[in-house]
Amino acid sequence: MAENNASKVMVVIGATGGIGSALTQSLIESGHTLALGVRDAAACSQWHDNAAVHLFEVDATSWESVDTFFDTVTAELGPIYGVALCVGSILIKAAHLTREAEFQSVINMNLNSAFAVVRSATKRMLKTGGSIVLASSCAARQGIPNHEGIAAAKAGVIGLTLSAAATYAPQGIRVNCVAPGLTKTKMAEPIVKNEASLKASTAMHPLGRIGEPEDVASAMAWLIAPQQSWVTGQVIGVDGGIANLVKR
Repeated sequence: MAENNASKVMVVIGATGGIGSALTQSLIESGHTLALGVRDAAACSQWHDNAAVHLFEVDATSWESVDTFFDTVTAELGPIYGVALCVGSILIKAAHLTREAEFQSVINMNLNSAFAVVRSATKRMLKTGGSIVLASSCAARQGIPNHEGIAAAKAGVIGLTLSAAATYAPQGIRVNCVAPGLTKTKMAEPIVKNEASLKASTAMHPLGRIGEPEDVASAMAWLIAPQQSWVTGQVIGVDGGIANLVKR
């Protein structure tokens, strides 16, 4: 198994976040060659001495930067098998209180980045096939108060996932996404570190806790793996049951 995996180049964009870091570690342990897309390669000291990890700088919200990133990765490491996008943001605010700049920022970070990655990655996979995993949110599948902006962006990611999965299935390119609930990452610290907010958020999840980065990363690692060659167009809720269950 490790020998087969060693020939697979996996890309993780947003590798410095909680979920991206956990996914990177999981893919390293599986024997893959990793191309990590990060904002600042010099700041990623934890991977500098790992021969399986190659660092590249990229702005996931820029189509030009994403294209350059994929060109560089394929030139240096060869054909890419898997791509996981772990870039995103959170905005908890009612629509009537949301400023245009805030909404555009949420769309840019969550939806534009996903489209840029799908657009660029599929170009490189047309002859070889491969796997792409995106990140949506439970807020795109369950009406949660004050999530209008992020729900709109993440619902777009689901639509993108389904359409791209249908478009590229004949070329053997699989496109899936995860839809997490609240997860204990740096991005979620304003919620997690507030005792009242954390208590309320925990109570919303039927399994009685918020997520750990490893919970989401393990689902992404499963989806991206070559062994899941018959799985595409799926939205996997890694959300403690919040999107589909009524808590007792």
